[in-house]
Amino acid sequence: MRFNTNNIGGDIIKANGVYTLRDNKTLTNLVLSQTILHCSQHTNGHYHAGQEEVYFFCYGKGEMLVGDDKFTVTGGDIVLITDGMFHKVWNVGESDLIFNCVFNGKRYEQPN
Repeated sequence: MRFNTNNIGGDIIKANGVYTLRDNKTLTNLVLSQTILHCSQHTNGHYHAGQEEVYFFCYGKGEMLVGDDKFTVTGGDIVLITDGMFHKVWNVGESDLIFNCVFNGKRYEQPN
């Protein structure tokens, strides 16, 4: 199956004034997810025990916190998130910040 960074397929999981979240669960062991983070918004900081993630930033400008390390992210950046590492994303640009994520297993909902 073939997709691109603008259309990952799948279903909208959540859509509100903060972001639109879409998951493609076609594969057995991996999920492909897309977040469209709106201007001046941020994700809830969270972590996943037993799960690694890879973030592919497609468009926009943001900041990301991984553990104690906060840095700027833009389209073309790739961030590796190790097992159990806290992470959070802020949109600091003037347009939507769009990033795709690949993670193993299922989506874990955890409080901040």
